[in-house]
Amino acid sequence: MSGTNDIQVFLTYGDIALAGSLILIVLVVSWQLRLRLTKTLLTAAIRTIVQLSFIGLILAWVFAREQWYEVLIILTIMTLIAASAAKNRVKRSYKGLLVDTLLAVSTSAVLVTAIAILAILRVTPWYTPQFIIPILGLILGNSLTAISLTSNQLVESFHQQQSRIEMMLSLSAKPFEAVHEQIRVAIINGMTPTLNSMLVVGIVSLPGMMTGQILAGADPSQAVRYQIITMFLICVSSILGCTISALLIYRRFFNKNSQFILPE
Repeated sequence: MSGTNDIQVFLTYGDIALAGSLILIVLVVSWQLRLRLTKTLLTAAIRTIVQLSFIGLILAWVFAREQWYEVLIILTIMTLIAASAAKNRVKRSYKGLLVDTLLAVSTSAVLVTAIAILAILRVTPWYTPQFIIPILGLILGNSLTAISLTSNQLVESFHQQQSRIEMMLSLSAKPFEAVHEQIRVAIINGMTPTLNSMLVVGIVSLPGMMTGQILAGADPSQAVRYQIITMFLICVSSILGCTISALLIYRRFFNKNSQFILPE
């Protein structure tokens, strides 16, 4: 009698179509409640199919070849797209925001991914695509959300609390002292989704990576260990990214004379 680990379910395009038909339920709800989400939902569903199918073909090709420069190109493109996505979520843009976002996203994600690949998983060679691509993808996907939340909150608070910041500067406060509270609140805001996820993981939710491994027939204990590692990596990358982003934005809002300015 075979164990549960021997069970494998191979999905067909018909299975995908059946799952996609469930979107009709969401569309009906949107129509009944007049949420005006029909176009957005359809666009999101279509993009999900197209984008994931496209990346699936690319990854299959890259996995088969295992060339370091091809892996590096994909990692670079992923990082650039993540930085652009994080930048676009900031409502009040300014000149240099894309550069600041790119620095925050790339520095935190690359550093944490390197630690994961070289020190924790000890993958050889380091550019093995089945490890480095999904790990960087997980880290980028979560850290860009944290960074965008921090950036948006901080820029907005600098604009809204300009008078308070200038008053503190006039009372001999140093630039960082004048904006420390705004930076603290912004970083906490950016870290909230990650921390909330960590607080309920395994109790309320089973994360995607762990669920995927279990469905693919992996040992649940190994799936749990991988998930613990990725949660810690995501947390560290998010806090690093939020901090770097906050400090870069802080630098933009003060000139060389330590005067508070609103960058264009």
